[in-house]
Amino acid sequence: MDAITDPLIPHVVVMKSAQTGATEIILNATGYYIHQDPSPILTIQPTVEMAQAYSKDRLAPMLRDTPALRDKVKEARSRDSGNTLLHKTFPGGHWTGVGANAPAGLASRPIRVVLGDERDRFPKSAGTEGDPFSLGVKRTTTFWNRKIVEVSTPTIKGASPIEAAYEDSDKGRYFVPCPDCGHFQFLKWSQVLWEKDHEGEEEPTVHHPETAAYVCEECGSVWDDTTRWRAIKKGEWRSTAEFNGTAGFHLNEIYSPWVTLEEMVTEFIRAKKLPETLQTFINTALGETWEEQGETVDDTGLLSRVEGYLDGTIPSEALVLTAGVDVQDDRLELEVAAWGEHEESWTVLYQIIYGDPSAPDVWNDLDAILFKRWMDRNHPAARIAAAAIDTGGHHTQATYAYCKARERRRIWAIKGQSGQPGQPIWARTPRKNNIGKVNLWMVNVDAAKSSIYARLRITEPGPGYCHFGLDRDAEYFKQLTAEKVITKYQNGFPRRVWIKPDGKRNEALDCRVYAYAALCGLQAMGLDLKQLAEQRDNPAPAAKQRTRRVRSKGI
Repeated sequence: MDAITDPLIPHVVVMKSAQTGATEIILNATGYYIHQDPSPILTIQPTVEMAQAYSKDRLAPMLRDTPALRDKVKEARSRDSGNTLLHKTFPGGHWTGVGANAPAGLASRPIRVVLGDERDRFPKSAGTEGDPFSLGVKRTTTFWNRKIVEVSTPTIKGASPIEAAYEDSDKGRYFVPCPDCGHFQFLKWSQVLWEKDHEGEEEPTVHHPETAAYVCEECGSVWDDTTRWRAIKKGEWRSTAEFNGTAGFHLNEIYSPWVTLEEMVTEFIRAKKLPETLQTFINTALGETWEEQGETVDDTGLLSRVEGYLDGTIPSEALVLTAGVDVQDDRLELEVAAWGEHEESWTVLYQIIYGDPSAPDVWNDLDAILFKRWMDRNHPAARIAAAAIDTGGHHTQATYAYCKARERRRIWAIKGQSGQPGQPIWARTPRKNNIGKVNLWMVNVDAAKSSIYARLRITEPGPGYCHFGLDRDAEYFKQLTAEKVITKYQNGFPRRVWIKPDGKRNEALDCRVYAYAALCGLQAMGLDLKQLAEQRDNPAPAAKQRTRRVRSKGI
């Protein structure tokens, strides 16, 4: 906040973990410019809906409850108040809230103060006009005393806008003195230690997060939470690079007065089981970018991992079955996948149904697979719980008709789209404005592919590991690993794009993406794999089981 009110600092960047007060800083800055230095202010949120929520839930209460601001902005109920949900006037200036996905709101008026919240969640382009934050900054050109503030949790290394902005700043860190030796240091995760039980050189068998403490990098003294919080109060911001007009700040959750080290370690132990949950921990708890392990996966290495079971085999660990279906001009290709606790997976079936998808025969054959009973009725994975069928390429109308008639049986029509960082794989609500009047679910295929590739790199059975049976051949694994992710630059900003080299087929990857999307759809409806595992291991009496089925949100 000192940097925001410093006339010699035009640009402020905050790369931080979640829930560290950054949105409060933006609110305080807004209040300052309304009260002390009236100016045209623009606050940019990732979407219009988030801008509306910010205005109602954060800005309006501040204006109402702060005596210095209460009379500056008239009540919305008064005539000609100049106060609407996303535009408020006050003596000497105005405040406007916009979504980064709405280009009209970004280019409508001159602005002196631009406040960007959750920068990494902005779309890459506002319509066809380019980077939305740059559009907002462009509105400040005529002001010699402009102020640009951007804050965000980071995402992927090399493609994170907030990381790029922080790297171009003076890279401020908050240095804390050790209570014992006085050495100043910025707090990092590598210095958080806790007791672990080991058996040989393998991974720890038991973690003891209740023993977590911070260890001074200089003298090795051990700080408990109380000591850590007291030391933080005596800390100071220091630049680690030369100032060039941009003041940068980095903050992680270790500094938070609301989180204990035991809670952080507990969350880390849970998160490190799967690559995507570990990425969330690194982004939102440590405030650091996630670095991908590689751009591709070796298909020959996967072939060597084939296990001794045949198609149609359901492992005892399976909790739920899903299917993914890819529609081609002359065939349907589908995969049935079994999912266990922590999303460990097994390929149960991969099949090609040849025929014209505009005729009923191939769809009847698909029915025979999707609605068959795979095991005895008491097994949790006795039937396919959900299927996702792609509608984006071939025979869209026929696919719509097939899915619409079977929606109640969780045969879902889907369409893949490139998603933004942090966007879920399965959309919250379906789209209905299509020619088939079907519930069309949008799938973030970029996130799904990243998740699948990360799991293919797991080499030991357990959370996230992918099992493949004897029926999987070299061609299957070539298709499964056909795509690679590259970084392209659009309007000067990096963008990660999945591409398929010419001549390669990728149907196996598409089918796995759709099968995984179906699992994500079930989870969005309330499916809990951990709870299913507990029910399997501790079966309830039949009467209670029937009650649970009724209350399980249709799963």
